Amino acid sequence: MIIKNIFKLLLITVLFVSCQSNSSKAYVPESNGKINTVTVVMGNNAWENNLGSNIKEFLTEPYEGLPFDEPKYDLYHLDPSVFKGFARSSRNIVFFNKDTTGQGFRLVKNLWARPQTTAIITGEDEDVMSFYFEENKSLLMRAIEENERVEKIKRMSKSLNKDRELAERFGIKLIFPDAYETVKDTTNFTWIEKQVVKGHLNIIAYTLPIDINLDKIEERIPKIRDSIGQLFVPGRLPGSYMITERAYLPYYYKTKVNNLEAILTKGTWEVQNDFMAGPYINYIIKDTINKRNIVIEGFSFAPSESKRNYMFELNTIISTMRFAN
Repeated sequence: MIIKNIFKLLLITVLFVSCQSNSSKAYVPESNGKINTVTVVMGNNAWENNLGSNIKEFLTEPYEGLPFDEPKYDLYHLDPSVFKGFARSSRNIVFFNKDTTGQGFRLVKNLWARPQTTAIITGEDEDVMSFYFEENKSLLMRAIEENERVEKIKRMSKSLNKDRELAERFGIKLIFPDAYETVKDTTNFTWIEKQVVKGHLNIIAYTLPIDINLDKIEERIPKIRDSIGQLFVPGRLPGSYMITERAYLPYYYKTKVNNLEAILTKGTWEVQNDFMAGPYINYIIKDTINKRNIVIEGFSFAPSESKRNYMFELNTIISTMRFAN
């Protein structure tokens, strides 16, 4: 038994060291799985107890900005005894290892597949593993989010749209599939659209003056959106147009796009004088070089359909913004 435990310890040590130092060079198969899925490897008892409940609550917290709650990630639970073969090719893995040696949190790239992010959380019992998870869950979330963003860009790049309206109108480029088509391109406004099941995904772009007053964003941004909707985004009925839904409190963040300062708004839109609604994400990007603000917004309309992955796609597309030159 002592020899067996020593061999196990050596094997784990070699595995961790080799994966952390040489994972970029070793051959591994291509990872698999739908976008926004995470595989959690944990003993069945732990999965049903507090540790499992904490993991479920954290990874399935609501995706922000949707009219109805949808989990941020879809989870697949596996007991360590069946975690082998094809299951190890999942793109995002959180592995809980009950052991007294090598305790802690490790984030490993491309351990069993490529691209892949694997978090290995080792502790002597559930309380210790829960501690290491809590200490590092923000890092884990950022790693999974970036892994999924990069994977989505990779998939979209297989059939790129090569239209030049955005480049010619605003001097910017976005990565998006050729399923999107330009439906409106006029002075200071471009609208591209993709048909989906029972609806459509949309991206619009326009500019604002560099010195526009954005001090009270909770007032100014809805008014800007409403004025643009009235001018350029009509509804199905005469006199109808897109506005910001006031009953839904938007989320506001300071962020960056292509290293440019930006204000991100997540909220819900509706159509004045019609029965249409859905979620939107709005980025106001400060372009000091060209003395302007670039506004890029994505919104979806898909009644009775899940909207998380639609909004994730739109957000990913906007994150690829760069200058055309």
